[in-house]
Amino acid sequence: MAHNTPDEALVPDLRRKRRNELFAFLVLAFGIWPVVAVGVVGGYGFLVWMFQIILGPPGPHGG
Repeated sequence: MAHNTPDEALVPDLRRKRRNELFAFLVLAFGIWPVVAVGVVGGYGFLVWMFQIILGPPGPHGG
């Protein structure tokens, strides 16, 4: 006769939760955050480029 304790019943749930959390971490670490980082850097570069088109390059004026 098997004696199932509440702890034994939770083992599959813990494994599933751990697998889901690992999957979520991998998606965030190698999928979403690199795309966000490239977007932020690209957006900043675009903003600087637009300011330089409107206001001119940095540095002293004249010459």
